[in-house]
Order: sequence, then C-alpha cells, then structure tokens
Amino acid sequence: MKILLIGEYSRLHNSLKEGLIALGHQVTLVSSGDGLKQFESDYLLTSKVKNNSLLRLLNFGLIRLFGVNLIQNEYYHQFKKLLPRFKNFDVVQLINEDALGVTPKQSIKLYTQLFKQNKTIYLLACGEDCVTINYFLNPANGYSVLTPYLKNKALKNTFNYSLKYTTKAYKNLHSFLNKNIKGVICSDMDYHRAYKNHSKYLGLIPNPVNTDVLEFKSLKTDDKINIFHGINSTSSLKKGANYFSEALEFIANKYPEKVSISSTTDLPYNKYIQSYDQAHIILDQVYSYDQGYNALEAMYKGKVVFTGAEKEWLEYYNLKENSVAINALPSVDYIVEKLEWLINNPNQLKLIGRQASTFVKQHHDYITIAQRYLDTWNKA
Repeated sequence: MKILLIGEYSRLHNSLKEGLIALGHQVTLVSSGDGLKQFESDYLLTSKVKNNSLLRLLNFGLIRLFGVNLIQNEYYHQFKKLLPRFKNFDVVQLINEDALGVTPKQSIKLYTQLFKQNKTIYLLACGEDCVTINYFLNPANGYSVLTPYLKNKALKNTFNYSLKYTTKAYKNLHSFLNKNIKGVICSDMDYHRAYKNHSKYLGLIPNPVNTDVLEFKSLKTDDKINIFHGINSTSSLKKGANYFSEALEFIANKYPEKVSISSTTDLPYNKYIQSYDQAHIILDQVYSYDQGYNALEAMYKGKVVFTGAEKEWLEYYNLKENSVAINALPSVDYIVEKLEWLINNPNQLKLIGRQASTFVKQHHDYITIAQRYLDTWNKA
C-alpha cells in the first residue's frame, strides 16, 4: 500500500511508519515535527518566525491585535506547495483534526484539495479535538487534562489551546472532517472513552513503540533510587506536574540518604530520553487513564512510571493494579505514599520494571500495531 501520514504527536506516526515499512509498505510522513520535540519527517513544515526572537514577538502582537498567526500562514503555504506531491495514496491518515497546525479555514481549504486527490481518509483521535474536549468538559466523565480548568475557571487563558475546540470555527472543521473521513481510530483509553459511541469509530489501536531501538535494563537498587521528573512547561498544568513537584520536595527531605532526584524542563525529545537513562522511577502525568508515548518508552526500558493506569485500562488489558505502572492520582499524599512504598521495597521496582517491559512488547510493538492499522483500514 501507498500511505500518507499527516502530522505528528509524540512520535506516534514515526513509529507507525517504521512498522508499516517493515511490513513492506510505502509510507510518506509530513509534519512540523511536533514543536520542541523535533521529530523527523519526509516533508518537514518549518517556521522562520519560530526561530527568530524578534519575529516571535511580532507574531505575538499580531495574534493579540488582529488574530493573525504568521506561523500558521507559513505552514499553510508550505503544505499548499506540497499538495501536488500528495496524490493517489491508498490511505491518508491525519494525526488529529488540527494535524497541520493552521487555522480551521486553512485546514478545510487544504484538506478539500487533499481529499480530492486520494482514495481513503482516516482520522486519529490523538490529542484533543471537538469530541474529546466536549467529553472532558463534563466532570461526570471523570478527571482529565481539563480538570485544573474545571476547578479554577481563572485558568481559562492557560487552556486556550484546548478550549479552541469549543469555538464555531473548530466545530465547522470537525463537521467537515466527519463528513469526509472513512473512520476514526483512538490511540489510547482517554480518547476511547470519549469516542466509544461515535458513529464512525473504528476502535482503539494502542500507541506503537519501536522496541527495536530501545534497550531493556534490569534496575539495580544497591545504591540510591533515582527519581526523574521531566516537565513540559506548556502542558505542566494538564499533566499535574505540581502534584509531583510537591511530593518530590517531601521525599527529598525525608529520604536524603535513599533517593536522588532530577528534574528537567522543555528538553527536545532526544535529550529528554537520554536524561532519564539512570532513573528507577519516572513521574509522567496525573490526569490520564492510559499512558502516552514517553511513558511507554520508559516502561519498555524497565522504568517504573507514575502515569495513567486507571481501572478501565486495567480491565482492558486484564492487568492487576501496580503490576506494570503506578496509577498517578491528583493527590500529593497518594503520590508520596506510592513513592515511599517503592523506596522501602526496592524489589518491587525490579519486578514492576520487568513486567512493564514485557507489557509494552506484547501490546505496543510497532510492527504488531502497524498490522492492526492495516487490518482496520482494510476492513473499514
């Protein structure tokens, strides 16, 4: 098959591409590299504005005064020039409704031409969109990345990126896509919960992880236990970083002889994964039911990750609590309790780390997942 993947979040499309190529398919990936993470693409959408401090300042002013975003315009014109190359693919898959990072009107213009040139279009529910944000805005559906906003509406400006999906422009884009796509695939349990009753939902296919480029190492606990917290400043509220930070402060004061704590902020992907190599425990995110890509990579390497591991996820994979990951909750006391349990029972670190690696290999291996995409595309 000839496959076009559009957009990138947390290396999902890169890993899927590698799996599809291993199965003998021709794959093209176009994206902006997912911001700071700088992932590779066959066609990389770039921005001169992003890389120039004066232009960034100008762009900020234009956005505030006129609602004009120069970065979106750069991406729009670059993709428009590339459109003649994106013809006659058997499958086109968008990583998200906002796959190109342009305005909704610009997206519709580009997608209209793209869809005319290709056979079958699929949408991934990976990241936020109209359906998931509408679901998350209802507290009765459980906690989510919007929980901090629901608790404190004064944070509205901080959540503008998420709340844009409640505007008329993004609802129009959603309706346009829903009319033109063949189906929607969810990448994890958080999105599956929102989409399970959607008319075009094709099911959950877990995040693919290229386990061939990762190495499992059994944890050694004869020295201090290393706890790692990598912070992304743009999503720290959504990930509950404050709960981790407070818990770590308590642990550092109580167990100075037993633990070593390291924190980083806004590292590119390649530097981020290197920075936690010596860690035993990784603090990932609080407001999720399932794991994101960074957590899964760390789990395969044998790390014990505090992340989403809720009841629905345990039932889906038929797992016991604390068997392959620690379910992180929005409670400093709870996080401290779980950290203390691991610090005082280092053999649990080794056990959970081994089981985590086995779980990722069994349920997230990139070639197995690529085949599941192929099967889903062929059946739809």
